[in-house]
Amino acid sequence: MLSFQFNTTKSIINGPGRLNKISEICDQLNITKLLVVTDQGIVNCGLVEKLKEQLHSKFSTIVFDEVSADPKEQIVLSAVALAKQHNVDGVIGFGGGSSMDTAKVVAVMMDSQQSLEQLYGLERVQGGRVPLVLIPTTAGTGSEVTPIAVLTTGETTKDGIVSKQLLPDVALLDAQLTLGLPAHITAATGIDAMVHAIEAYTSKHKKNAYSDMLAKQALLLLSKNIEQATHHGEDIEARQNMLLGACLAGQAFANAPVAAVHALAYPLGGHFHVPHGLGNSLVLPHVMRFNQSDTAKLYSELAPYICEHINTSQSDQKVCSDLIIFIERLIERLKLPRTLKQLDIGEHHLEMLATDAMLQTRLLINNPKPLSHDDALLIYQAAYEEAL
Repeated sequence: MLSFQFNTTKSIINGPGRLNKISEICDQLNITKLLVVTDQGIVNCGLVEKLKEQLHSKFSTIVFDEVSADPKEQIVLSAVALAKQHNVDGVIGFGGGSSMDTAKVVAVMMDSQQSLEQLYGLERVQGGRVPLVLIPTTAGTGSEVTPIAVLTTGETTKDGIVSKQLLPDVALLDAQLTLGLPAHITAATGIDAMVHAIEAYTSKHKKNAYSDMLAKQALLLLSKNIEQATHHGEDIEARQNMLLGACLAGQAFANAPVAAVHALAYPLGGHFHVPHGLGNSLVLPHVMRFNQSDTAKLYSELAPYICEHINTSQSDQKVCSDLIIFIERLIERLKLPRTLKQLDIGEHHLEMLATDAMLQTRLLINNPKPLSHDDALLIYQAAYEEAL
């Protein structure tokens, strides 16, 4: 048994309607002036008002609602400026991964003399942070339990801040906040969570027994509920299971990092604004096929947690092949785009995507099989072709 260290969020509160605990949480954290970091969509659908209704009048609440997908550095700096202007002493990240990632960095920068540029990389954050609560409204990123924040640093490039200070004090999982989520977002974020679990289980570095356990349980919850949550979004039990599954997958990959699927998805977001979960979905089967020669045993171990009908008495290679086919058919049943061509990405763009993917060294080193520029190009070409 290899030695390992496992870190995660201090407290996780799980259950429909648990948003009603937010005032109690803020009291326990000695918060009096709150900054709520969110996006305009969350405001427009009334969820921020729902949050405010649960906060006692004694809390002074400032809302920063300018977060966008793949948040740029200037958005973070604007949120920090607003927080400092109002002397806030606590931050709530309320929304998807972009809002939670932004909230993490704001909480750190409220208690630090470092510039944003000095935070990028592994464990470069000095000092602490103000109290931080993360409340996801999608079941996908697992950001509420990861020590990672990914920001857009240029026109098409992203960089990550990885530090234990980014783990919040409390993650609150309330499926009632996800009931209005459109089907295509439910599907894409659900596949994103499944990718987190799959890549954590097969990660070349830091794979450990604890993350393995969480990855399997996450995949069991996610695979059994993703179609129901997507096509019958009013099912609160399916929604809550998806939230918990995404959280468990987040805990897994926070400690056994993700790899080539994410590395190849990032350029799709950077150049073509493909949502992160959809980007993962587009390349997942093709990366798995690339990895199969080296990773069939690990993929076959995951098969019964994803599809109970796969015959696991077959060879690892056959089980792995059947699993990849099942995942492709699942993506089709979820009515997600299956090819880059469907998103109007041209074949002439693939070389550029492969070049950019190779810059994601932080992720590629975790892939169970070494991946070259030519390999990346072949994967993009497979993802480009029309689905059979």
